[in-house]
Amino acid sequence: MSRLDFEDVTVRYGHHTVLDRVSLTVPEGQIMGLVGESGSGKSTLARAAVGLAPLDGGRILLDGQPVRHRGRRRPIQMVFQDPFSSLDPRMSIGRSIAEALPDRLGRGPRAAEIARLVQLVHLDPDRAADAPSRLSGGQRQRVAIARALAGRPSVVLADEITSALDVSVQGAILNLVREMQRETGLTVLFISHNLAVVRYVATHVAVMAGGRIVEQGPTADVFANPASAYTRELLASIPGPA
Repeated sequence: MSRLDFEDVTVRYGHHTVLDRVSLTVPEGQIMGLVGESGSGKSTLARAAVGLAPLDGGRILLDGQPVRHRGRRRPIQMVFQDPFSSLDPRMSIGRSIAEALPDRLGRGPRAAEIARLVQLVHLDPDRAADAPSRLSGGQRQRVAIARALAGRPSVVLADEITSALDVSVQGAILNLVREMQRETGLTVLFISHNLAVVRYVATHVAVMAGGRIVEQGPTADVFANPASAYTRELLASIPGPA
């Protein structure tokens, strides 16, 4: 289990500041939800953690040390919103997962690990030979999760991974994330604009607005007694029972 720390992280695109001295701790072995409206900077924070958005200030630390990505060894793995665009349509899902596995695995152990990962995300191992186009959106998102786990990361970032799915599929993916975290002990940063989703899946939550963290804490505490007016506005927008 590992802890991920953002310390005064600043990201600018030209003269526009997307992240403004963001400080956030993702507790080890927990699921932290990061919630906010579109354009608040949530995805940029995740992209910065995996090296896809250059920092203009601050540090990102994994267990107290600066995050370093070397070749296939990426201690932080990201699952993106659109699973189809993150999987090579020319590759079987088994080959896509294999690409993320450590080089040292031999052919037999590699095949066994692919089967284990496919089963871990509740797919039939026989589907490993299928192309992504033969899978539903929910199944492709399961493959994307398996591929992230194949890299044996310390932290997984899940960026709006249910927003492109049918409502009927979202619950199954959320349950999978919770089950995966329990079984692996991974640290997870779960990004969503949907507070109801975050309340269901996350043990801790941080609320982002305008490139800043406006509130954070245990999920139950933040939802029961929000300190920020912005958080109260977001909570008020959650549809109530009919």
